[in-house]
Amino acid sequence: MSQSDKGKVKTTVEIYNRSYTIVGNEDDRHVREVAGRVDGTMRGIIENNPRLDTAKLAVLTAVNTMSDYIKLKKDYDELMSYIQKLEKEAGD
Repeated sequence: MSQSDKGKVKTTVEIYNRSYTIVGNEDDRHVREVAGRVDGTMRGIIENNPRLDTAKLAVLTAVNTMSDYIKLKKDYDELMSYIQKLEKEAGD
């Protein structure tokens, strides 16, 4: 095991009928949750587009996931800005 691999967690998951070994810093439970959500998104997309090949399905899954992330990030930023405004007003 290399120096950079120390403390890494190795988790094997199944996404869209394929096995993947994920190595990273997140715990097994988190990796399994992420994999489950990716699998669910892929299955939802393929349900509406049954002729998609796996590469296109993967790209659409990534696009949908990034879209959700950007929306959540925007909501988070707006919420943090609002909290900072309230804290500033409370300090005045």
